[in-house]
Amino acid sequence: MKYAIVDIETTGLGAKGNKITEISIFVHDGKQVIKEFTTLVNPESSISYKISGLTGITNEMVRKAPKFHEIAKDVIEYTEDCIFVAHNVNFDFNVIKHELQELGAEFKRKKLCTIRLARKLIPGQRSYSLGALCTSLGIHIKNRHRARGDAKATVILLEKLLALDSGLVFDSYLNNRSRQATLPPLLSKTLIDDLPNKPGVYYFKDDNNNVIYVGKAIDIKQRVLSHLYSKANKELKLCTETANITFELTGSELVALLLESHEIKRLYPKYNRAQKKNRASFGLTTYQDLSGIIHITYNSLKLISNPILKLYNQTECRTFLEEFCEAHKLCPKYCSLQNIPGGCFHYHIKTCKGVCRDLEEVESYNLRVKKALSSIEKLNSTFIIKEKGRTEEEEAVVLIKNGLYQGFTFVTEKEETTSILEYEQLIELKEDNSDTQRIVRRYLEKTNFKF
Repeated sequence: MKYAIVDIETTGLGAKGNKITEISIFVHDGKQVIKEFTTLVNPESSISYKISGLTGITNEMVRKAPKFHEIAKDVIEYTEDCIFVAHNVNFDFNVIKHELQELGAEFKRKKLCTIRLARKLIPGQRSYSLGALCTSLGIHIKNRHRARGDAKATVILLEKLLALDSGLVFDSYLNNRSRQATLPPLLSKTLIDDLPNKPGVYYFKDDNNNVIYVGKAIDIKQRVLSHLYSKANKELKLCTETANITFELTGSELVALLLESHEIKRLYPKYNRAQKKNRASFGLTTYQDLSGIIHITYNSLKLISNPILKLYNQTECRTFLEEFCEAHKLCPKYCSLQNIPGGCFHYHIKTCKGVCRDLEEVESYNLRVKKALSSIEKLNSTFIIKEKGRTEEEEAVVLIKNGLYQGFTFVTEKEETTSILEYEQLIELKEDNSDTQRIVRRYLEKTNFKF
């Protein structure tokens, strides 16, 4: 069995969209290195200052180097009939595969990851980065963060791992039915297999047990797998850092959305961008102009004493009013959506009945506005939403009080109650914010909720 131990340097930190600047391949027959291929590569794009500082490879150094299409045949031949080996193998393999795909070539090789092998054969290490492992095992790396230096250190690491293995670990990782080689290096196949195909919230954790990402899913296992097999740079970075995945079942998508929002704000994970901040609050209000027409508008809550509805930011206000205006055939001029002289644009597409052109009586228009506003008033009421629980014996209860989200709880048939006060005592109070308002409002619209 032959191994092609590979290391590459690239123009950036991710796998997708980055170009190779240096590649080193050591072919090993299981006993010793039998041949080597190392070269700088002209990426035909700029190397960032940050990457040059890390690797020492500059734009000047690669200017006269061969371009990838000039060495593609060598890369294919040196890795042919070999097990493709690298430290965090998916990164190196996917970058090379992408470069070859751009040239119209396929690249299929069996893979082994020395991080994954080391975690199995040398357990208990504080870190499984190449630098930390080599320091722990007494392997000297000459020219760290250069392709040849890192590849040569990986060769020595592989030899040590081969000596520790009785054949079972390498063989199991090379088994066609095993997903071990395709999973991120710090995650075990057993952990992924044990994930449920049920709704809930999942937590990606690093090797220090810090939560680095929180997500929700109707099917936790399938959603996690979509992260693990994504080729997007953000996903690759996230999955490479992930050492553990835990989860909490919710029984329904609604509760999963609410719990996810709460956990993102509580934990502030590094890979979650959305929902981290509570933006300045805005709300809807009304007034009558000199012609007696009722206008619906929005402003900061600081300037509105009794808002019809809290929407927390201007974008959400406009989005809500656009949908509201269309649903009730109101005039966008009088819903703060169009500021133009004369009639509105929507009259021509029959979504406005013409109050802006004196073609509809003001009294008739105002009656429709009031009727439409009455549907909003229901959102400011106190009510509960019941959804599926985590088991057949329980159900989830979400409490809204005076239009504000209070939290959720799970109750069994024995604990079932009908009093809002009793539900309040069961629920751990959660924060009402723009995201919970949006989640609840969309649920009500989607399910045509009966108050």
